[in-house]
Amino acid sequence: MTVPLPVDLARPVHEVAPELLGCELVHVKGGRRTAGRIVEVEAYGGQARDDCSHAHRYKTARNRTMYGPPGRLYIYFTYGMHYCSNVVAHAAGEAGAILLRALEPTAGLDLMARRRGVADPRLLCAGPARLVKAMGFGRTDDGRRLDAGHLHLVAGPAPRRIVTGPRVGVKGHDAGRPWRFCDADSGYLSRPVG
Repeated sequence: MTVPLPVDLARPVHEVAPELLGCELVHVKGGRRTAGRIVEVEAYGGQARDDCSHAHRYKTARNRTMYGPPGRLYIYFTYGMHYCSNVVAHAAGEAGAILLRALEPTAGLDLMARRRGVADPRLLCAGPARLVKAMGFGRTDDGRRLDAGHLHLVAGPAPRRIVTGPRVGVKGHDAGRPWRFCDADSGYLSRPVG
């Protein structure tokens, strides 16, 4: 079963990223459903377009999913301890992905709390690594389609106000780009903007 994607992902990442805010990410694993409304993302472009991106220089085993078709989940391991998840989005012939920084949990909160070992709903998915753990993603999810019944995006109401700012924890000439997009009224962000 396929589920139509609510956003056209075959466009530049900085155009797609704010449109993901308000969409719901749904994951069914082992018959158990977790879901959350996307409230914070960061855009990362492709070759020679964004020196903060994994795809800045060339295609590797680690970043190959960023070069593949839009509408896939890009999972990578960072700092030797955490996984992060991204929505692959880019114009034809490009590479790029949108880091999922925070969700507002909407389903499966008890399961998320068990996976994370915390009870406060605001902390379940507030940060890229927390989000991955709460949603039950792992390295084997890299490259999975985001229009499948067990992993998909659902359209939701867009935020009333979107704030932008520089991406978190990146270095390089392009680090100051305002490619972090947040629902200004959400209490579930990984950290304040500004």
